[in-house]
Amino acid sequence: MTTPPKPPSLPLLAALSMGVGAASAQVSEEVLKSISTPDEVETSIGTLKFLDGAPLPETAQTVYDHLDPMRGVDAFLKGIPGASLHGLMTANRSIGAKECHQVMMMETLADSKPLYLTMNTSTLYVIPTLDLKRDGPTVLEMPAGLLGVIHDAWFRYQEDVGPAGPDKGKGGKFLVLPPGYEGDVPEGYFVVRSRSYDVWVLLRTSIADGVDVAAKRVKDNLRVYPLAKKDAPPKTEFINGSKKSFNSIHPNDFTFYEHIHEVIQKEPLDLLDAETRGLFASIGIEKGKPFKPDARMKKILTDAVAIANATARAIVWYPRTEGTMEGIRVYPDTDSAWMTAFANKNVFFNGENGKTMNTDARVGFHYGYTVVSPAMAVTKAGAGSDYGIAFVDSKKMPLDGSKTYKLHIPANPPAKDFWAATVYDNQTRSMLQTSQPYPTVGSQTKGMKKNKDGSYDLYFGPKAPKGYENNWLETIPGKGWFVGFRMYGPEQAWIDKTWRPGEIELVE
Repeated sequence: MTTPPKPPSLPLLAALSMGVGAASAQVSEEVLKSISTPDEVETSIGTLKFLDGAPLPETAQTVYDHLDPMRGVDAFLKGIPGASLHGLMTANRSIGAKECHQVMMMETLADSKPLYLTMNTSTLYVIPTLDLKRDGPTVLEMPAGLLGVIHDAWFRYQEDVGPAGPDKGKGGKFLVLPPGYEGDVPEGYFVVRSRSYDVWVLLRTSIADGVDVAAKRVKDNLRVYPLAKKDAPPKTEFINGSKKSFNSIHPNDFTFYEHIHEVIQKEPLDLLDAETRGLFASIGIEKGKPFKPDARMKKILTDAVAIANATARAIVWYPRTEGTMEGIRVYPDTDSAWMTAFANKNVFFNGENGKTMNTDARVGFHYGYTVVSPAMAVTKAGAGSDYGIAFVDSKKMPLDGSKTYKLHIPANPPAKDFWAATVYDNQTRSMLQTSQPYPTVGSQTKGMKKNKDGSYDLYFGPKAPKGYENNWLETIPGKGWFVGFRMYGPEQAWIDKTWRPGEIELVE
């Protein structure tokens, strides 16, 4: 940082003070005091010293040393959506899905090997990724039976595919256009004008007829190719992501900022608003310029990202359930630990009545989850899915992998299709890696033990309680975990909350 200039001479300061004194005669002493700065101010960052309102050089340095970490923390919290999407795009490319016609699919369902935010084991994932800067307008030929969302590079919703999309679940051809595209748009397509060059598409399909049947149906009908090659499109290849170890999670160290720099360099300037661009520029991340922080700034940002990561985790594990985050609670009339991903079912995070931006809700969602769509916030009896997440036990303590816990599921869970509980790793927010490659139990689990009243007790711990082996999810001593509880085809008793799961209770 450039050293602040030396303070002006005393004669000049005296002259300036005389001017202020003349003006101050027009206002009360109380007003003058409220707008003035004492020569010394005690603060949480130390004693700040001034010469009649002018900060001394050491004070200027102190406040800059405070300001830069603040900006680093803010840049992390605001940058999570972009860094997360960048991680997902990179993950596909890391296993060979580098071209738009190379589509990653979890052919034998998602398991615990890949690091992927809160995936489930109950639906077939299909994940195309588009590079509109390289390929130009790109076609997605969608078969019936798929549902999903098209996202931009900052993880914002662009369009639904399937029942909530313009195809109404019947399938059809989607044409995704690059930012600023001014060419001809052919007829016969559902047109999506993307805000970004990188586009992440998350699709899912039911496995009710069997996983193999679902995978074959996708392979036989899904096509992805550049519009320029529509007359002779390359054959769509399917890259199997099941049972492979790869990472899609954004970093929580200094390299986070390097990933944001990569996003900003590739994408159009107006991907972000001017104020957000200004925030990133204030820490050295600016389009068209290298990101080369000096030793001081790198040290500051390394500290800032540690604080920001802790902040994001605090928002996820212990959201302040009043004010803008009150709607994060599934059961706000109780002290229940069950939370939802979208506070107030608002997938755009734009605060009450759209008047503000609910930044905590945005941080909490993107740190722990993927997929943003208005359809995710609509719960219809007997259709789709809904869920709750428990990060802590009934006493609001983090869940300890060395201990045993119980979750009571009352009789007659109101799920038309099925219900399931999945255990996740605190660190990666991905499925917990244990001897169980699919760490889920639920109504589809064979041999589940039912209580005499029709209820179930699920157990989480290093060892299965005797007689409850099929009701048990393994945890690892020394590792923390949390639970996602999903209802597929939730019925009215779930929606109106007359049926509720128990809390996660410590057994030993």
